[in-house]
Amino acid sequence: MKNSFKAIIFDLDGTLVDSEGVWHQAEEDLVAARGHEYTLDARSHLIGLRLDEALGKLKAYYNFSDDVPTLVRELDERMLKLIAKGVQPKPGAHEMVQWVIEQNIPHAIASASPQSIIDALVDSQGWLPHFPIRRSCDDEAAGKPAPDVYLTTARILGFDPAECLAIEDTHTGARAAAAAGMITVAVPDRYANRALFPSITLHVYESLDEVLKVLR
Repeated sequence: MKNSFKAIIFDLDGTLVDSEGVWHQAEEDLVAARGHEYTLDARSHLIGLRLDEALGKLKAYYNFSDDVPTLVRELDERMLKLIAKGVQPKPGAHEMVQWVIEQNIPHAIASASPQSIIDALVDSQGWLPHFPIRRSCDDEAAGKPAPDVYLTTARILGFDPAECLAIEDTHTGARAAAAAGMITVAVPDRYANRALFPSITLHVYESLDEVLKVLR
């Protein structure tokens, strides 16, 4: 794997930063504000999806009267308030980013989150100078598991998708990277169903530290 790629494309939430708990809190608060209890079953339908698609499912699940754009704006605002308080890097993330920079490997972020959230999360870790290319699924025709955001990011980087290694934490994101024809590495987040990964990729690891050992 380590000699078979020319660029690395990272997912962000749950991959480089431990933001899934913060997303859960923001979603829980949004649901509670409408008089409902946010269940794990409800959340299981949203993991890895673009925000408008996820909140469309949440609206249908709870039969909310608000339209999807209203829900998106509210959740975006709730997340931006929580990011500075509760987001930490995933174990090995800073080491991975530093190694990529030292090796002069072209790299980028391809995320299902809105651009405002991507920028705030990257800024929270001091990574803005290191990730000038930060692509959101919001700018694509379809979000993950469609390959669109990965195909666009590879094009911006200037590489064929088959020359790119993608690192993901959800089966939805891993499916997107695999569909784009990329070498797909999965580091499943604690909310992810690990049983779904072997059918997508053979490269499944417990942490970014393990991935970095292989790449080195």
